[in-house]
This record gives sequence, C-alpha cells and structure tokens, in this order.
Amino acid sequence: MSFQFFVKSNLVFGRGAAGKLPELLKGYGLKKIMLVYDNGVKAAGIADRIREEIDKAGVGLTIFDRVIPNPTNEVVEEAAVIAKNEGVEGFVAVGGGSSIDLAKAVNVLMTNPGSIGEYGGMNMVKNDCLPLIAIPTTAGTSSEITNVSALIDTEKVIKYVIIDNRIVASDVICDPEFTRTMPVSVTAATGMDAITHAVESYISNMATPLTEYNSLKGLEILYKNLPLVVKDGSDMDAREQMMLGCIITGFAFSNANLGLVHAIAHTLSAHFGLPHGMANAAVLPYVMAYNAEAVPEKMIELARAIGIGGNSDADKDKYLLADALKALCKEVGIRTLSEQGVPEEAFDRLAEDVLKEPVLNFNPRQGVTKEDVLAILKEAY
Repeated sequence: MSFQFFVKSNLVFGRGAAGKLPELLKGYGLKKIMLVYDNGVKAAGIADRIREEIDKAGVGLTIFDRVIPNPTNEVVEEAAVIAKNEGVEGFVAVGGGSSIDLAKAVNVLMTNPGSIGEYGGMNMVKNDCLPLIAIPTTAGTSSEITNVSALIDTEKVIKYVIIDNRIVASDVICDPEFTRTMPVSVTAATGMDAITHAVESYISNMATPLTEYNSLKGLEILYKNLPLVVKDGSDMDAREQMMLGCIITGFAFSNANLGLVHAIAHTLSAHFGLPHGMANAAVLPYVMAYNAEAVPEKMIELARAIGIGGNSDADKDKYLLADALKALCKEVGIRTLSEQGVPEEAFDRLAEDVLKEPVLNFNPRQGVTKEDVLAILKEAY
C-alpha cells in the first residue's frame, strides 16, 4: 500500500470561533490585509462582525467586496491590482466558495508573475503565497481547506481550476453560526455540492484508503443533516454537523479529485452561470447511475453509508445510491436543468465541451462519449 495525503491548514472549529481571528492575525505580524467578501455576507451582517475582530488586531485593512458567483479572471485581476497597490500582506476571505476561490487566485498573483489564466491546471504555482485566513459561511464547497480555486475564463467560455498545494488557506475559522442566515436554496445547493464531493471522491480512480474513509464519513453526516437544515435553518446542531461533514469531505476530494458530475457542472456554469451546487445536484443522480456500471461495489458501499441496505442482488443494488440521491434532490428543492433555464438546444455544444474537461481523467468510468453526456443531460432536464 502506497499513497500520499496532503493536509495543510490550521483549523479552528466551533460556535464563536471567529473570536480567534485577532490572535491569528497578530501571529503573522501583518501591517495590512485585504478582506474579501460578497454582497450576501455584507447583507447578513457577517462582514461587519469580521471587521470588528480585525480592528482588535490593529491591522490595516483594504476591502474587496465585489465578489461575484463563479468569479472570472477579470474580477481576480481587478482585485489583485488593488491588493498590490495597497501593499497588502495577507488576506481574510469570508463567504462561500466564490469569495474564498477568488482570494486564493488573487494570492497567487501577489507572489507569482503573469495573469491568472496561466495557472490553470495542476501544480503550476511556483512561489509560496501570502497568509490567507478562510472563514466559510456555507457548508458545501470545502474551498476553505482545499488546494483548488475554480474560475471562469470568459473569453474561452470555460470554468477551469487551479490545483496547487501552495494556494491552500493558512488558517481556517469554521463558525457554524455564520451559516445560520443562508437562504434555503443556498443551503440546499451547497449541501448537495458537498454530497457530490463525497460520492465523486469515493469512486474516483485516485481514491486511497484515507480518502475513502473521509468520503464515507462525510457522506453519512451530510445525507443525514441536509434535510434537517433545509427544513429548519435555525437548527444549529444540524448546521454544525453540515460544516463538519463539509470539512471531512474536503480532505477527501482535495486528495482524490472528482469526476463526470463536475465536468458537466463546470460547463453549465461557464455557459449559463448556474450556481455550482445547483449544477452539480441537477445531474448527480444520473451520473451515479452511469458510473455504477464501472464501480458497482463502491456504489453499494456508498448506499450502505447512508443506511440503505441491499437485497444481495448487485445488479439492482448498484443503483440504490442514484435513486436515493434523486429522492434527496426532490426533497430539498433542487431544480431541474429546464427549471434553471438551460435550453435543450444547447445540449450538443455543452456535451462537446464536457469532453474537454480535465477532471474526466479521474472518473471511474472512462471513455465517456458525447452520446453519454447527452443522455445524462436529457435525464436531468
């Protein structure tokens, strides 16, 4: 047995954990930082709360609050210019995957030359980045602990990823209280994103015993608690479990990578701006049914992890997970592709672009064809 497993960030977890921020900032001895967040974080009052903690550290502050869903190269470059002009020495990113991914990308440009598009792919970042403290307000993307930043290239009309251990956040503050104000739709979409990470990393052809353990445990926690937080957003015990499950799952997929679900979701987001979690969830059950042909035993193991026993008939039991995920999507209000505004006439081009996605290299069922993708899109429509 031989494998690698990378974990970097110092993690502070628990209700009230945001109070640790001044201590962390003082430890770095920074003179000025950039605080990165979006309008949702501002509207929820979370940005003001974090600014209060930053003030306690006596650190100079520059704010970038123009984060957009599915951040683009242009927004990254804009923020990087501001950060350089202001002499920023570190970052605090507050929000969901978009805010944290953008901060990671800007951080790359602080210590590495060129434009951000040059760093797409694996291990392209040559120089270490500045300190970055990530404070997630959603339980879904795991961006706070992963080595991934997902961006949109508007010229090429693609969603691409920077995968590099150098971009991982230095510190993570996970305060479940910050997820309390998430709208129901965001809670559902980000939760399904985390579930997607769990199942795709488990069946990835790069999975190892250590990633598989985290994938299964993460799925068990997320599947149980997502319906609870969708039903009652004030259920803080369930909110706490969702954030924990998201972290556990992040350890898995940042080491094992993902597959066909993300290949399709990246393309949907690039072309139609679909929120990442919603794009994942819309196709997840159908991709799992497709992949069941290649890894039936693993599909049965995933079903057992969420308490679904089989009938000792592998030909039927390998589809139990896909059926359960379809039911879960309906329960938490995930919209179909047609309900999300994706036109059926775009399927042909979408399918062609999906086949160009590098993440397909990690999918357990290789040899994905255009016809395969079209069939999945039609089922999800």
